[in-house]
Amino acid sequence: MKLGGDKLINEGAQSLKKLAARIDTEKMREPAFMMVLCGVAPFAYKREDGVYVVPVTCLKD
Repeated sequence: MKLGGDKLINEGAQSLKKLAARIDTEKMREPAFMMVLCGVAPFAYKREDGVYVVPVTCLKD
């Protein structure tokens, strides 16, 4: 989870991609999706690299 802002969202996405690259897909499946959960963001969207950016307010009812 990141508070928001392009710099922090980019850092979160890079961390997710590094982690996904370390998964041994012979032992387990690759991630179905990668998501940076943000405290502050105007809306949810999918980045060009496939990482979703979702504001925490989207998780309510």
